[in-house]
Amino acid sequence: MATINDVCKATGYSKATVSRVLNGTGQVKAATRDAVLSAMQSLGYQPNAMAQALATNTSNTIGLILPHFQSSYFGSILHHAEQSTQQASKKLLVVNSRNTASGEREAVATLANQRCDAILLYSRHLSIADLAALQQSVLPPLIILNRQFEDNTLHSFGLDQRQLAEIAMQHLLSLGHRHIACITSPLASETGQIRYAVYQQMLEQQQITMQPGWVHEGTNTLASGYQAVEQLLSSQQSVSAIFACNDDMAIGAIRALFDHGLRVPQDVSVMGIDNEPAAAYAIPSLTTVSLPIVQLTQDAMTLAVSLANKEHAQTRHQTYSGELVLRESTQALTSANSSY
Repeated sequence: MATINDVCKATGYSKATVSRVLNGTGQVKAATRDAVLSAMQSLGYQPNAMAQALATNTSNTIGLILPHFQSSYFGSILHHAEQSTQQASKKLLVVNSRNTASGEREAVATLANQRCDAILLYSRHLSIADLAALQQSVLPPLIILNRQFEDNTLHSFGLDQRQLAEIAMQHLLSLGHRHIACITSPLASETGQIRYAVYQQMLEQQQITMQPGWVHEGTNTLASGYQAVEQLLSSQQSVSAIFACNDDMAIGAIRALFDHGLRVPQDVSVMGIDNEPAAAYAIPSLTTVSLPIVQLTQDAMTLAVSLANKEHAQTRHQTYSGELVLRESTQALTSANSSY
């Protein structure tokens, strides 16, 4: 295996000069740089990444922390983050936080120990105070995804969760539905709490009394949407529409209704949030709220690359809104489907 000494011998340059080329430090003539890089290629020399990181105080690595890797939603974030790092000639290290507060802390510590130049954290569980304290304890700048707040020590790129839920509920209400069930996202998360709160508030604004059997907590999975409808049907509560707080649960709900002989939307309208790829291909196709997750990821990665390059960047907070996507799973309330 070739060493830096072999590169020196092949080019006639000193180790200091070759090191400046490798680390991108100091003044080096273009001809010198070309000669060193050509020798490295011909010799098959691979510089030690850790040694370079120590010498330059940069690893050319960006960290990404996701709650899990089991949905197309997080797959999209991962895909576009990886594309951005490739375009910037950097590496992406990805860690699973196991969808817990302790997992988020541990994942940040892991990537900080790997000397990542910036870390994107998709946070569901840590409070703003927790995140600020976490930033104080690690060197790399943290970029928080999925949260809305203003803290001068943190960068954040979040979705307007209230607006997303309002779009979904307003659509069902505008169609005349009054008996609306809700399959919530996990209520331990801020997202779940906000979307459920909007559901309650919009029913109250219409002077609709929410029935206890209308609400079932899900886990953002197909299975939990299916199970929630099973519980809803067993409670003998009459509803004409279901607001599922994500698409996977909505699709699971549609399947459960079908298995019980109920038609969507003729008997029950079903509404989701996310606009996952499967939503367009479900039978019936799912009415949902689209999220600009691609734009959010690209904007966050642009900032991460700037921070990784040691460029000055002011603390940035950005919030993104959703849009209604009309498909087949909802329709106006009629006397025939006033409730099942």
